[in-house]
Amino acid sequence: MRYELIIYWSREDQAFLAEVPELPGCMADGASYEEVLANAQGVIAEWIETARSLGRAIPEPKGKLAYA
Repeated sequence: MRYELIIYWSREDQAFLAEVPELPGCMADGASYEEVLANAQGVIAEWIETARSLGRAIPEPKGKLAYA
């Protein structure tokens, strides 16, 4: 998958969190960086599968996004 991931540590959750900005609502968590990365890959695949089954458009990966 070539979607941008934003991974950060959440002190509140005591876990790493990953957001996929190009796929609305697509997030994952994990106890380690490696775990959150693996979990993110799984939820991206599930997000795409669900969108396909509902007949929704799947955004093309844009690569690095710029934030202000």
